[in-house]
Amino acid sequence: MTTVPNGPLPARTPGTAGPPAPVGREELLARLESVLHARGRALLTGPAGVGKTEVALAAAARAEARGETVLWLAALPADRAIPGAAAAALVASVASTVAWPGPRAAETIPRAGERLAGEDGPAPTVAAPGGPVPTADALPAGVFASGVFDDLPGPQRTAVAMLCREAPIQQGGWDPIALRLGIARILRALTSRGPVLLVVDGAEFLDPDSTDLLRFALHLAPPSLRVIAVETPEPYGDTHRADAPEPGTGAAGHPGRPGAGHSAHLWVPSEADLLLVPPLQADEIAELLIHHRLPSRMAGRIHRASGGNPRLALAVGRSLADARTPVHHAEALTLSGRARDLARQLLGAAPPPVRATLLLAALALRPSATLVRRAGRPNAEADLAAAERAGLVSLAEDGSLVFTAGLLPSTLVHDACWAERSAGHAALAEVVDDPVEAVRHRALASDRPDEELAAEVAAAAETARRRGNNALAAELALLAAESTPGRDGARRIARLVDAAEEAARAARADLAMRATTDLLARDASPTDRVRARLAVLDTAGQGLTDLDDMYVHAMEDSEGETALRAAVQLRLAVKYVLADGDPERSRTAAMESAALAASVGDPRTAAQALTVQARMERALGSPDAEPVLARARELELAERPLGIRNAARILTIRHALFDDRLVDARDELNALLPLVQRRGSVEDAIELFRTLAEIESRIGACGAALAHAGQSLALTLEAGLSPGPAWYALALAETAGGSLGRAASYARRSVQASEEEGDRVFLSRSRYALGRVQLINGDVATALETLRRVQTDERAQSTVDPSMLRWHEELAEALLAHDAVEDALAVLAEVRPVAARLGRSTVLLGCDRAQALCLAAEGRTDEAAELLTGTASRFAEAGLPLEQGRALMALARVERKRRRRSAAQTALHAAATVFERAGAAPWLALATEAPAGELPGAAPGGDETATALASLTEAELRLARLVGQGASNQEAAAKLFLSVKTVEARLTRIYQKLDVRSRAQLATALRP
Repeated sequence: MTTVPNGPLPARTPGTAGPPAPVGREELLARLESVLHARGRALLTGPAGVGKTEVALAAAARAEARGETVLWLAALPADRAIPGAAAAALVASVASTVAWPGPRAAETIPRAGERLAGEDGPAPTVAAPGGPVPTADALPAGVFASGVFDDLPGPQRTAVAMLCREAPIQQGGWDPIALRLGIARILRALTSRGPVLLVVDGAEFLDPDSTDLLRFALHLAPPSLRVIAVETPEPYGDTHRADAPEPGTGAAGHPGRPGAGHSAHLWVPSEADLLLVPPLQADEIAELLIHHRLPSRMAGRIHRASGGNPRLALAVGRSLADARTPVHHAEALTLSGRARDLARQLLGAAPPPVRATLLLAALALRPSATLVRRAGRPNAEADLAAAERAGLVSLAEDGSLVFTAGLLPSTLVHDACWAERSAGHAALAEVVDDPVEAVRHRALASDRPDEELAAEVAAAAETARRRGNNALAAELALLAAESTPGRDGARRIARLVDAAEEAARAARADLAMRATTDLLARDASPTDRVRARLAVLDTAGQGLTDLDDMYVHAMEDSEGETALRAAVQLRLAVKYVLADGDPERSRTAAMESAALAASVGDPRTAAQALTVQARMERALGSPDAEPVLARARELELAERPLGIRNAARILTIRHALFDDRLVDARDELNALLPLVQRRGSVEDAIELFRTLAEIESRIGACGAALAHAGQSLALTLEAGLSPGPAWYALALAETAGGSLGRAASYARRSVQASEEEGDRVFLSRSRYALGRVQLINGDVATALETLRRVQTDERAQSTVDPSMLRWHEELAEALLAHDAVEDALAVLAEVRPVAARLGRSTVLLGCDRAQALCLAAEGRTDEAAELLTGTASRFAEAGLPLEQGRALMALARVERKRRRRSAAQTALHAAATVFERAGAAPWLALATEAPAGELPGAAPGGDETATALASLTEAELRLARLVGQGASNQEAAAKLFLSVKTVEARLTRIYQKLDVRSRAQLATALRP
């Protein structure tokens, strides 16, 4: 028994804001506090490892921050067999938490027979067979030295002393009535000092005596005592516990007491105060991994393996981090060590019959209670219901089931011997109603290659492919190859090639790698080796950095094979830009691939290569980009591509996005949507939704942008692909219409994932998204650093076209906010001629906005206002409402500098109207904040003060207003999503500009 888990709660000053909620638990924590406020009791329940204790810790820390007394009891499994263990720990916790002045307890212990304080009639006495009641001189100080228990009547003090083993336990044990009243009086006395929060962690481990004592005490406790019980349900009942007492026996150490049914509940819970702690979503698992400094690029696969259980997810994440070599997307997850042990702990609590039933379910392709019962488990429904209560599976109304974490069936199958697995598959083969599944089970039940069986499996794979079940087709294709006898090497190799390519179509990187590894160990032809390697490369997503050997060997094996060399060159063209950040080398490889493909009459590969070439021509600012793309589109019309990803049609749409022909781009994508949903791959759908989100973020369809970005991320995580691009799209969508805090979070995640993958393209994009949010939030120093890195990245990649990533205008504005006007003008002077030459009119408009702010900084406010007025109008004509609103906000800032308050207010109202119509919530919040610079001339300091306020940047005005209203540095940092260090540095500049030396003087300067 411990009183505080993992050390004491963090010390906090009363009245300060509490700590942030655990990842993904903000809403649950708010509900918990609401339940505590309304009912005073809350039961947190859920499977082991789901994070119940973390939520309780956060609630306790917030209560402590409000000045409440927090008592924490953490019960351990061994405590269940020790009578009174939890109650004694509670007394010790009170004594260590609170010390009241008063005479020493040993000098004031009342004698037996004294009246209980506040009660009428004769006081009960403590029966002490075998000896007198212990006197004051006989009791050591112990917990009583605190003085907390000085007001307890004698019998109650004696009973509490026996409970805490500070007095010998007499033959009859302690007086149960006195002990009950004593515990209740202790809690009442404690609440007289102020509100108290009692957290009982591990309530299922409470011993029966303590449960009875605490239940009675809580029943009499005043409302100022609030209680959180944290409980992991025991799905299999007490009969399966090693420490469960024999039925009918008394509690240990109390031979005279009859046994009572033990319920761990300290009160009868209702729906109102029972809170289930759910598993985390995939995106929250990614945030959790980042929070613990673990790789996040595998977040989707880790979520599937863990089922959203934080403890399992962190164990899997640490297994990956500790791997000797980085685990690639095309490789199986490392599920050994701590991760596998945790899964065994969860499964180990299940009785053997339940485990046997779960093993059959793990072997089935579409498990259900009916199927498992027919396969030889007559009590399947009861076993699976117990497993569901344990949080191992989830049962639907029709009896179908899914395991809550992929690690659970994996561990069941991993730990079962071959005979158990074979018998299970054989039983399932007899009862499944789908011939494809029956063939699969028969193949898995056999450990001997069989050509007849292999041919059946290959036919089943073809059937699955026709049904559109690419994942099952890939699995069966590999199973057919592995079932082929070794003496028929040519047929086995052919099936391995087919399996690798089938896995590529299904985006099953793990199966592609398995098939390719098997093939490369055999005497395969160079052509077969190249085809298998290309399948692995096609499933690698953004993670191409660690596959250099694949490219080298593919180039060697394709020597003399023109068609294969064209295919390899095409993959190299993609690698050169994504992993190496070298668009010129990528363009060269793409041109070679297109020429080779055309020479052998391969229009599909030629179209793909020309598409890559067109993308590089655009990045390099070449006028050949559109003609090359047009050639690719012509070839696509003659030879329909297998998907839209990396196709000329999708690149045409992205060019329209870069050129701000957004309505055309959106219409084209919406026309593609039915086709992709009907027969497109997962990667096609991800690409489509991500591009839609980017278009809608810019066009001002903010709600749709958030929805489509969310769909892109969900599909990405489900497929186990790198989430960097999807997080980038979400960062843009959140910046447009969600939350700037979430936008910054997604952008940081995208940066980390792109760094882990070595993806140079999306690393630059995600840094741009992050720097933009930081600038909008007013974190100028950090934004400048981030955008400078974007500048370095883009120059290193020789990117010329400024429309593909519009960092120039953001960097110029960040430099200007940092009082580096000349540097800002230099950035604009560098990009303007290029944008003009390429005809990027909306890039020039963004430069005009930044240019106008530079003019205002130089004191040329009339010119700045005129330029911004025109810029806002031209943004509106271009169909870019968010950019129009930004220009109007900049105009309001300039008008304030011109002392034209009415014009400034008009511009702000116009911006707010634009943002409200677009659903741009964060921009609307910025536009509707009362501008601190608009102060009456009668303010202290008169015109001089108003002029000084006008010298503040927008970010400085926001911070000054917050601090002037009484916010601490920490509170201002939290509200503005800045670091405390940034707030301190900015406050220093504000003090200097306003010539104030304290917060009081700042508040006075801001007062109307």
